[in-house]
Amino acid sequence: MTSFATHLECSRCQEDFPVDQIAQVCKNDGGPLFVRYDLVRAKAAFPKHGFSWREQTLWQYRELLPTSDDNRVSLGEPMTPLNEAPRLGAALGIANLKVKDEGLLPTGTFKARGAAIGVTRAKELGVRTLALPTAGNAGAAWAAYGARAHLRVIVVMPDTTPDVIVRETSAYGAEVYVVPGSIAQAGQVVRGACSRYGWYDASTLREPYRIEGKKTMGFELAHQLEWRLPDVIVYPTGGGVGLIGMWKAFQEARAIGWLDANAKTRFVAVQSTGCAPIVKAFTDGRGESESWPDPQTFAAGIRVPKALGDFIVLRALRESEGTAVAVTDEEIAAQMRTAGETEGMLVCPEGAAGLAGATKLRRAGWIRDGEQVVVFNTGTGLKYAESLQGERPRRLDEGALPFEERQVY
Repeated sequence: MTSFATHLECSRCQEDFPVDQIAQVCKNDGGPLFVRYDLVRAKAAFPKHGFSWREQTLWQYRELLPTSDDNRVSLGEPMTPLNEAPRLGAALGIANLKVKDEGLLPTGTFKARGAAIGVTRAKELGVRTLALPTAGNAGAAWAAYGARAHLRVIVVMPDTTPDVIVRETSAYGAEVYVVPGSIAQAGQVVRGACSRYGWYDASTLREPYRIEGKKTMGFELAHQLEWRLPDVIVYPTGGGVGLIGMWKAFQEARAIGWLDANAKTRFVAVQSTGCAPIVKAFTDGRGESESWPDPQTFAAGIRVPKALGDFIVLRALRESEGTAVAVTDEEIAAQMRTAGETEGMLVCPEGAAGLAGATKLRRAGWIRDGEQVVVFNTGTGLKYAESLQGERPRRLDEGALPFEERQVY
């Protein structure tokens, strides 16, 4: 099936660029590029009731992806579950809570979506070597899909990246380097290397296709809700590509009639109090964030001092009448444990940040009685073994049975 992609468009100045050539960011102002589609043709050819015979993967939306179906680089990307969470919701004070669990994707995180489309498109365009900085999971995902596509992958990480993710990335055959500092310092290294050696820069929003993979979260969510939107979507935000992708997906879905023209949802961006540039910019009423000095949080995926697409995230929050909220590492850790104990969900720190943000907004009255709230768990907690919040096992002496009655949720 042929994609309906027509061109690339700068997110700042709206200048058009060819979609059939290697492109990074806008040549005029450095703005991230969006893939644009012939939505008139798509509306005629792609009705929302036409999914019943398609595979339940992200590729079922292929006409609104920028790749040829014949060239897909795939590790089997299933539609991730949208789980009811009544006991967790009761603990948070949100009666109608659902959790979209991205931890069931290849490599254990939502990053597989962006890597699947990004690597497929890079291979189609003749890329042989790509490089990217990462706070963790993006590097692992691009390494895995790069291996699948037989591409050379260079990954640069902060030296604070969880060790299991560093080792996972290396296990896929990527060339892995660690640097002191944050993802900002890793990004400087990658940009310098790409400029010097002519490599393809796969950094967040420095190529146009990662976002197209991430937008399938929005298509899936609406699809699972029978082409409606929840009242609130809560999303842990570092680079912000997932939130931007869903915002873009809903625009496209409205244009081709999958969603009602008036269908709306309020986006919430959740960050850590130790690294909250988007929250501060939103609160201050600014259109872009300032780089956060000395970012600190154990939720590595949201430890991003300044996102290239911060202005797009802020636009999406304001257009949707949403908000941004920061939570502490203690609140994140508490929600990791609560999710496990109440629902058997081993959420990652970033997903737990989303739960903590939803809790804070519910207590403040911003989330109202009866509203349907979807929180995204962006990865499996198994990748953060050192951060899991369960109790240590108690030793049993021979013949002892020191078990106690205990209330469960």
